[in-house]
Amino acid sequence: MKKETGGSTLRDHVRIEPKQLQLIGNELAIEWNDGAESYLVLELLRRACPCAGCGGEPDVLGKLVRPQVSYTAASFELRGWNLVGGYALQPQWGDGHGTGIYTYQYLRRLAAVG
Repeated sequence: MKKETGGSTLRDHVRIEPKQLQLIGNELAIEWNDGAESYLVLELLRRACPCAGCGGEPDVLGKLVRPQVSYTAASFELRGWNLVGGYALQPQWGDGHGTGIYTYQYLRRLAAVG
């Protein structure tokens, strides 16, 4: 399997999808259909939640309003996940949070910076 690498290749033009997902300790391991692997630390994954309740949303003037989010130890416990429409992953967290929809491209970007 290939590790995450920089640069644009032919694989960037293939629809990426997870081939296998596995919780390993405090990381979510993803094997992609292009042979790459991603390892996402659960705390990073939770703090990068793209839902409006975590990341904020624009007000009527377009200014991004970010909410104050507090976390507990349960916030970083991954209880499960759902695959959404062939394009995203929706984690279910130990604190009951589960509205974040992480596109596969977003997960790849998070893995590259994490």
